[in-house]
Amino acid sequence: MGKELQTLDYVVFLIYFLIVAGYGYWIYQRKKNPNASAGDFFLAEGALTWWAIGASLIASNISAEQFVGMSGSGFAMGLAIASYEWMAALTLIVVAVFFMPGYIKNKIYTMPQFLEKRYSPLVATMMAVFWLLVYVFVNLTSILYLGAIAVSTISGFSFTACAWFLAIFAIIITLGGMKVIGYTDVIQVIILVLGGLATTYLALNLVADQNGMSGVMAGLGLLREQAPDHFHMIFDKSNEHYKDLPGLTVLFGAMWIANLNYWGCNQYITQRALGAKLETARSGLLFAAFLKLLMPIIVVLPGIAAYVLYQKGMFQEEMLQDGVLKSDKAYPVLLNLLGPGLKGLSFAALTAAIVASLAGKANSIATIFTLDIYKKYFNKEASEAKQVGIGRYVIVISMIIAILVAPQLKKLDQGFQFIQEFTGLISPGVVAIFLLGFFWKRATANAALAAALSCIPLGFLFKKFLGDIPFLDQMGYVFLILVVMMVIISLADPKSKNNPKAMEVDVEGFKTSQGFAIGALAVIGVLAALYIVFW
Repeated sequence: MGKELQTLDYVVFLIYFLIVAGYGYWIYQRKKNPNASAGDFFLAEGALTWWAIGASLIASNISAEQFVGMSGSGFAMGLAIASYEWMAALTLIVVAVFFMPGYIKNKIYTMPQFLEKRYSPLVATMMAVFWLLVYVFVNLTSILYLGAIAVSTISGFSFTACAWFLAIFAIIITLGGMKVIGYTDVIQVIILVLGGLATTYLALNLVADQNGMSGVMAGLGLLREQAPDHFHMIFDKSNEHYKDLPGLTVLFGAMWIANLNYWGCNQYITQRALGAKLETARSGLLFAAFLKLLMPIIVVLPGIAAYVLYQKGMFQEEMLQDGVLKSDKAYPVLLNLLGPGLKGLSFAALTAAIVASLAGKANSIATIFTLDIYKKYFNKEASEAKQVGIGRYVIVISMIIAILVAPQLKKLDQGFQFIQEFTGLISPGVVAIFLLGFFWKRATANAALAAALSCIPLGFLFKKFLGDIPFLDQMGYVFLILVVMMVIISLADPKSKNNPKAMEVDVEGFKTSQGFAIGALAVIGVLAALYIVFW
């Protein structure tokens, strides 16, 4: 198949665009409230159902960094990269049980708000600035970069044109507020799952065809037969990719820090559930956990299939960039093999994932800046309408910054690993501060401040002087150092014995409904089976 999209592909894509834009406008008009608060715009307070919360979590999470970046890592290292998805399913359950009760009971709407309530305004502001910098210059920029590469590879349009298109599409959705994002994300998830499965179906069938066989199951069997090294979930130290995924660390070590930071302490994610009732939020997170189990089929298997096909002589030129093998090209290269119509569907799926993530990230940036920076330090008397207006300006400005910075990331090999390593610099500090803040009454503001200030320098020191240690293990060591530091500083403060900022842990709040418990056990059972089979 040619690289260019055919007329039928454009028709399919246009239908997708009109459905999302039209549904978003309908939701905006239907739920528009002339007296809407800033909380309604940023959080959609009480407006999202459990299925909208779950779908929005996945639509915002699954983006180019998964479709392109994780498929690229699947090409390079295999199924082991799926640990980020499968362990996330378990993390979602932990967050639903232990984190959500504290957030919702204390009416926490932003992560800096939690830090201010539990520690101090200084800690809250410092972390708000950290988050804004990481969200804009790492997350938003990398999503746009990987997305523009994928869309450019498939469509033939320039990288710059694709970046502007994706950014403008995302802005249109984001300006409608969290309600529009949440409900349009339901459509985005349906599209990305259907389109993603179509690509996986093509890839597995192609593997089978190249070996004189037919059928998806035959293709899957051939993958395991011809690339057995790509079907190990747990690497030993002899594996060349051990530094990326260091053995049991993915099950019992610092991957928990990465996941708890992302799913439990991350405005971008928790924002979807913070405006809901506890049971609704928990049901949404459980639904997202089930969807997470499905994701490696869509985002990892195509990368492994591309690897097998590449070893058999296919894509020898398409996988190169400036004469160097570029694993992140695996997914776009596969999409170019789809026939008219199906290619348009998969193109729409990829665009849906990218746009949903851009919209969610931009909304979180606007929320933190408006509620935790602007209103607190620039205009304490800002009206609700003024706050919404500032939020919309921030959305547009952050997108423009991402467009300008994105081309600088072209030297990356595995974009997904870049994102993990960069965000890993602050993850240990965030998780240490939140965990002790939630579950240890004596943790003080000075201790949290010391952890916040020490986190990034410690990360750089480990990277500079102990660079041979896997970055996930580095995160684990930094986390332990920060926890010990916070404990020592807190215990040295006599006021910590009767800490006025301590949060009351309501053990009753950890109890779940019977339906949630059954669903959680089902997720755990599936995960156990997957790791046993693919150990």
